[in-house]
Amino acid sequence: MAKTTYRLVEVPFSKTECGVDFFINTAHGSERRGVLTEYPVFKTDFFEMFFFRKANGYLLLGYQKIELHDGMVLILKPHQQQEWHIDEDALDYDFLIFRNDFMRTFIADKFFVYRLQYCQQTDTPPYFMATADELTEYERLLKKIRSELRQPVADSYHIIVSVLYYLLAVLNRRYTETYSLPFELPKNHYAFLFVELMEQHIRDLQRVQEYADLLHVSRVTLNQSVMAQYGVPATVLLKQRLLAEIKNGLLFSHKTVSKIAYDFHFSEPSHLMRFFKKATGKTCTQFLQEYENGTFE
Repeated sequence: MAKTTYRLVEVPFSKTECGVDFFINTAHGSERRGVLTEYPVFKTDFFEMFFFRKANGYLLLGYQKIELHDGMVLILKPHQQQEWHIDEDALDYDFLIFRNDFMRTFIADKFFVYRLQYCQQTDTPPYFMATADELTEYERLLKKIRSELRQPVADSYHIIVSVLYYLLAVLNRRYTETYSLPFELPKNHYAFLFVELMEQHIRDLQRVQEYADLLHVSRVTLNQSVMAQYGVPATVLLKQRLLAEIKNGLLFSHKTVSKIAYDFHFSEPSHLMRFFKKATGKTCTQFLQEYENGTFE
């Protein structure tokens, strides 16, 4: 059955819902009933974390289908197309949302988000399964943030930031353990700077050497840093990021392959198609047809 096409809605963060001037909020799902199904298809400009005690249905996240299960912790990055197929009244979950600029404003470590494996990996899924005890601990931390947001006093933001920092770090540890990812203190910031530069230049720069030149380090040094932090060579991380952008372009930009190839500075559309086939085992047309027919990755 062909997939129905809906108008994509951009959902911005609303500080007014929080009651305070912070780009962060948390609540039980029952307090925001209907928010996941208000729009058939939407994107947000903030991070979203869902802690499911009871779950049902599935989420289409871009071109991925994610089956929802009891005990799942689901972590969504900003600007990803979401399409929820659920019975929202039957869900039991807490959520946490925050914008990246909240992190940059209140957490001194500007690379903190880049240290979080669940924010950078594309080969591992954006979720993990938690035990009942773990969910109870996450719920306790969320309640602490929630109480400070709803009854703020002079030092509330200090407590909110401290608890959030701890929660995100604990989730990162659990995620890295689940998927056997690297977990060590970085010797330098080159890997994080590489990720940051990819966000800015992925359409223009698709060679690791170009990023090494921007960072004024050798390709070998950059690759060693990326391997130590993310467990894959720099070229793999770059190709993963480029492939994700091309997939989004094919599915959601309504542009032709030729126009997408031009946007990403491929010298010929055939070069993009060759890259896509090698990376996915599918042609661009096959990928689009499977998505339209309801076959997701």
